[in-house]
Amino acid sequence: MPTRIDDRFAALKKEGRAALVTFVMAGDPDLATSLDILRGLPGAGADVIEVGMPFTDPMADGPAIQAAGLRALKAGTTLKKTLKLVADFRAGDDATPIVLMGYYNPIYVYGVDAFLRDARNAGVDGLIVVDLPPEEDSELCTPAREAGLNFIRLATPTTDDKRLPKVLENTSGFVYYVSLTGITGAALADYAGVSQAVARIKRHTALPIAVGFGVKNAENAAELARNADGVVVGTALVQALKASLDAEGRAGPSSVGAVTGLVASIAEGVRDARPKGGVMSWLTRLVS
Repeated sequence: MPTRIDDRFAALKKEGRAALVTFVMAGDPDLATSLDILRGLPGAGADVIEVGMPFTDPMADGPAIQAAGLRALKAGTTLKKTLKLVADFRAGDDATPIVLMGYYNPIYVYGVDAFLRDARNAGVDGLIVVDLPPEEDSELCTPAREAGLNFIRLATPTTDDKRLPKVLENTSGFVYYVSLTGITGAALADYAGVSQAVARIKRHTALPIAVGFGVKNAENAAELARNADGVVVGTALVQALKASLDAEGRAGPSSVGAVTGLVASIAEGVRDARPKGGVMSWLTRLVS
């Protein structure tokens, strides 16, 4: 059965535009504010929402997302509360796809079967677990797909044509292309290289390709949205939230708007990246 992720990318393909995929950390800076942010994202232009599962040792993440996870943990966020956050969001939104992103350790401690059951019941659509390679698919990937959840795999600039088929073997929903080597939050400059990488991956799969790492504003997003099926923004949103907090790390009246306002700006860049109505519509407007 198609998931919300499948349906959303299919609908956007018909519209002729890329998806905006937004990442926020569950429970940052507290669960109530986190829920308000989640509820505000679709209206601001988010097409798919990635929700970070706070973890003490997020080694693939840069300082901003590491700090967000620590704030969430300090606020008492657990994996069970993360699933409750998704369920509370889902009570008012049955359409926006939700992907949980993080590391395997909290899921392992929770128990795979129990986690997949509770995640599905909460309204989760997919998983990105960055420290489980394809060789370990029996741990979580295969059970997740059997439970009806997409398992989204990362491809990187070092994933060559020999390795790529193995990475894609059990991937579903979309492929997350990490546009640069390194941790989250680094700058992206080589758009031509990313475009070539997306084209190369598309030769191996019919799945949508979403590009992340290095997206900070509407201009960055527009550059990527011209060729990719989706654009992922995370660190910039986490940084915008952090800048709105007080000296003790508490949310203020501007915190939700700091995130949703940036999302709205980036969403405009994504939507304006391609000619509206397709090439023929663009040509008609050009000569009229």
